[in-house]
Amino acid sequence: MATVIPNEELLQPVDWQPVVLHLKPAVELENDQFFEICQINRDLRIERNARGELLIMPPAGGRTSERNAEITMQLRIWAKRDGTGVSFDSSGGFVLPNDAVRSPDAAWIRQSRLESVTAEQRKKFIPLCPDFVLELRSPTDPLGILQSKMQEYLDNGAQLGWLIDPETQRVYVYRPASPVECLDKPDLLTGDPVLAEFFLNLREIW
Repeated sequence: MATVIPNEELLQPVDWQPVVLHLKPAVELENDQFFEICQINRDLRIERNARGELLIMPPAGGRTSERNAEITMQLRIWAKRDGTGVSFDSSGGFVLPNDAVRSPDAAWIRQSRLESVTAEQRKKFIPLCPDFVLELRSPTDPLGILQSKMQEYLDNGAQLGWLIDPETQRVYVYRPASPVECLDKPDLLTGDPVLAEFFLNLREIW
């Protein structure tokens, strides 16, 4: 069953926040410097928001990691068969047009857009917003923070976003210029037309 929810009604209050490291005006990190900080602190999940603040989060728990592996496997198998783009797992970072650096739990970019990225750039954070992004909510993730991130992806060019909440077995579907759609306990998700003929089997996730 699908329910369409206006974006302003969907946002939930946030009762938990990641550790925020404020740098400006003392320090303003270049993308390469931020990349190196992430490399020497690999036990932490670190993102940068549009204000230049570093958001520090603990690694995911075992059950969340297992679910995420299943999702990225399904997406990768489809992407290799489809051949029009490249999929990425949760360790990939993307520099968005608003200068935030985000690491969605799964992502996909059209090959035609990736051709503008040099081989050297692809070794670090890719300077593109993915066409498709997926966030998987862990038991400790505040829904409001993830909802804000999903809207940020759309504002920066994403064409499709899925926010999956295993605890409630709900999926929030994000598309440009459309209200958020809430799906209650779906078995399958279709990625058409952005991910042509891709179906995510959620029975493996629930």
